[in-house]
Amino acid sequence: MSVKFEKETVRDAPIPGGRRTDIVHEVGERLTGGKSQAGYLAAYLQQLQSNPLRTKMLTSGSLAALQELLASYIAKDISKHGHYFSSRVPKMAAYGAFVSAPLGHLLISILQKMFAGRTSLRAKILQILVSNLIISPIQNTVYLTSMAVIAGAREFHQVSATVRAGFLPVMKVSWVTSPLALAFAQKFLPEQTWVPFFNIIAFVIGTYINTHTKKKRLAALRRKASQDLSEIHVA
Repeated sequence: MSVKFEKETVRDAPIPGGRRTDIVHEVGERLTGGKSQAGYLAAYLQQLQSNPLRTKMLTSGSLAALQELLASYIAKDISKHGHYFSSRVPKMAAYGAFVSAPLGHLLISILQKMFAGRTSLRAKILQILVSNLIISPIQNTVYLTSMAVIAGAREFHQVSATVRAGFLPVMKVSWVTSPLALAFAQKFLPEQTWVPFFNIIAFVIGTYINTHTKKKRLAALRRKASQDLSEIHVA
């Protein structure tokens, strides 16, 4: 009787951290769907298959808006209204949904069709080269043009100057990150998830570049204000 009691006590004793483990497990199940394939990720992938362009537009638009908001917060770039939500946020959302997503959908679809069924190492390397030498320059040119327009450029020479100044630095970043991202996608991801995956990579890189740019602009404004104040005192 005593042995049975001890076994039951051990069996029924609460496991330290067990509830926390259950919560983590439940969250993971809801995100991935687990064996049931009914989680958020499974639902998202299903939408990618049934409504690919619409899903990519919503994803890209949301990430672009979040990127602008997050970069403003990190850089402490407060708008004239006293908060981080500026007119650039909806403009970035529009760019992501109506420019970046359709363009990425088209270019990646062409790239995948060009190399459909080709799984050799030579084909994968050639796919990376085409992506870096043709697709990335097109996407980066459109990106820089859109950013110039969002920033207020209206004349052709203003847009052209922005593209010329930013093209090589942006391409250098693409040449470092794009081969790694594409090699990862080739190895581990189904083709219908490539565009959202690249959107996430672009989100991380874009947030970093956007934050760095905002910090430089704010520093330049502070220097100018300090110089103007010094000139007033001298006068």
